[in-house]
Parts: sequence; structure tokens; C-alpha cells
Amino acid sequence: MTNPLAPGSLAGKRILVTGSSRGIGADTVSYFAEAGARVVINYRNKEARAVKLQAQLAEKGAEALVIGADLTDQASVAQLFEKVKEAWGGLDVLVLNASGGMEADMGEDYALRLNRDAQVNVLQAALPLLNPGSRVVFVTSHQAHFIRTTPTMPEYVAVATSKRAGEDALREHIPELETRGVEFVVVSGDMIEGTITATLLNRMNPAAIEQRREAAGKLYNVAEFAAEVALAAVEPVGADHTRLVGDTTGFEADERAGE
Repeated sequence: MTNPLAPGSLAGKRILVTGSSRGIGADTVSYFAEAGARVVINYRNKEARAVKLQAQLAEKGAEALVIGADLTDQASVAQLFEKVKEAWGGLDVLVLNASGGMEADMGEDYALRLNRDAQVNVLQAALPLLNPGSRVVFVTSHQAHFIRTTPTMPEYVAVATSKRAGEDALREHIPELETRGVEFVVVSGDMIEGTITATLLNRMNPAAIEQRREAAGKLYNVAEFAAEVALAAVEPVGADHTRLVGDTTGFEADERAGE
């Protein structure tokens, strides 16, 4: 996948992508770094992968910080942004990519704590570092974005509802963000081939990916979707603050959300 961002186009920009030691987050942070941005590679428990990515980017002349944090722990989040402040003084782009809820032994309320509560807490902790002209990007899925009007597979309901709750909670902050001159956009994609979530769903519901691919005609892979997330950080934000990636056939829009 070719980097959708022009070389040097993000020179001087400071960008943090949560959950960026692997998958969509890693590819997104790589696109930013290759375009000249200084980036934060954030992880919860995959430090080795984060350090490896940092080394790979350094070989290309990019500056990357590796900062671990448990986003469900307010103290850990506070330390994350304190380290960013000490290093760079502020942020130009915050990508809220980290999500979950299908992990074992994390507690029944983990999906809500991570996908709703943690997203809001991270945004609030980042606000002092976001100056006018900066942007916040929230990454979600069609299965979550449209969950109020379009049912999803039973195995994904808890995650989908918690991610929609997180999106709703973040959207409530749009007036405050606009007052500060900070832009906000939601990037929603169909099921992404190659992600951990898709793999887990396919284990629990065999043929889930194949069925969705047939319905949509095409599913984005990790690198392709990451490219859309990267573009969402720089391209104009629509009036509905929403960037839909891929086919939406079968998903019914929620008129209350202005979709």
C-alpha cells in the first residue's frame, strides 16, 4: 500500500495514535511518520512490537516516541500526556484508535470501560495539549456506528454497543472542541480483513468474514483502512463529522445522528 500522504506534508506535526504498536494503528502511525510527523507509538502490553516499529521508523529518519499506557487507568493516561508535554509541548493530531472488548479475563464491563469511558478520558487529558487547528480522529466500525438501526452478529454486540456509546460520548464534546478550534471526525469502516477482531469473530462465527465480503463486494485490509484514517487527519471534515469507508450496503442510517 502506497502512503496516501505526500513526503514532508506533515513536517513539524506532532501526532499520537492510541493502540499503535500493531495493526491499523501501526500502519497509521507509519504513514504519519513517513510524511514527516513526529509520532507517539502507544501500547498497552506490546512493548516489544512498539520498540521494533520505532526502530523501523528511525531507519527512515522519523522521530517516534514509545509510550505505554493502560487507557482504562486515569493515572496511566495522565502520565502518557505528561510525557508528550515534556517531549513536545503539545499535539496537533490525536487518533483514538485503541479499542477492544473481546479479550478474555478482562471483566464484563471492559468493553464499556475501554470503548466509551477511556475514549472520553483520553480526550479530556489531551485537551490542554491541543491548540487551535488541531484535530481528533475517532476510529470505529460500521457494525458499531450503525448498531442502533442495523443488528450485528451476536458475538460482536457488546463491543459494537460500547463503541457506539463511545462515539456518542465524544460527539457531545464537539461544541467544546469547536470553541477551542479543534476539529473532530469519526472514521467508520466495514469489517477489516487481517485485524484481531475479524479473526476472533471468524473463530466464533465461521464464515463471518466471507459472508460480509460477499455482501459488500470488497473488504478493506489493514493497510488500506489505515490509509483512510491517515487521510482523515488532514482532509476536510464534513458537516456530519463522519467519514464512511467502504461499502455501507445493508446498514441503515440513524436519522438522529444526521447520517
